[in-house]
Amino acid sequence: MTSRRTFLAQAGIASAGMVLAPSLLSAKSLNGIGIQLYSLRDQLPKDPKGVIAKIAKAGYKEVETFGYSAETGFWGLSAKEFSAVLKANGLKTPSGHYGMDEFFGSGKMDMFNAYIKAAHATGQTYIVIPSLNHDFIKTAADFNSIADKMNKAAAVCKKEGLKLGYHNHNFEWEKVEGTTFYDTILAKTDPSLVAMEMDIYWVVRAGHDPIEIFKKHPGRFAMVHIKDMDKKNHELNTEIGTGTIDFKTILGKAKLAGIKHYLVEQENFTNIDPYKSIAQSSAYLKNKLYI
Repeated sequence: MTSRRTFLAQAGIASAGMVLAPSLLSAKSLNGIGIQLYSLRDQLPKDPKGVIAKIAKAGYKEVETFGYSAETGFWGLSAKEFSAVLKANGLKTPSGHYGMDEFFGSGKMDMFNAYIKAAHATGQTYIVIPSLNHDFIKTAADFNSIADKMNKAAAVCKKEGLKLGYHNHNFEWEKVEGTTFYDTILAKTDPSLVAMEMDIYWVVRAGHDPIEIFKKHPGRFAMVHIKDMDKKNHELNTEIGTGTIDFKTILGKAKLAGIKHYLVEQENFTNIDPYKSIAQSSAYLKNKLYI
């Protein structure tokens, strides 16, 4: 599909386009639009191959995984088998969400090593921490301890040619002893080793401005979760472009943020077929945001 930028360049009026919509054009992704597979967590266990095929038909080029285990793989498929399914449908997986509580709790490497093998088998670059056991982060001292452990985990990833990532919810901004967990990990983790995956919905729901965070920490946000907020009930998600979040303005700062991967996520669907929903969101990103 020809993007608006390509069209303007071919027409010889690219400079006019930059005047008309600089923020939209700067949000263009080189990697294509992706989806966090958690969006289809109810469908995947029943028919992972069929779901992946439908994701590709909905216009996506990348997927972010979740729920991997060495015993069951990805919904009954080994990492190698799952990778083959993705390739057969023209999809790539830049990142995966992997539960890291064992490492952060006991320091054991068994599961961590299994995740590294899965990342290699699927061609992923990022091992992303999806969340943390809240018992690990009760005090400011805990915040610092986890930041140190994140740096250690990131060093392990680096040796394996991978990179550690962290995905936020909203609890990271709860004030504890004059600071927050999010502020601590941004300040104390090595920017060259730890990439942030900003879930824009949760940032907004926590009462913060994603752009202000981009300005304070430029280049830290390799990935974003694009998840819209329902206009009537802010605790629910909705299709991209139909909710309350101004993605045109936020993603217009993609270069400042350092965004490389745009990942749609929708945790709930209201009165709409999930496959129609993800296709609608994909189309909005392509046609309205020119990603």
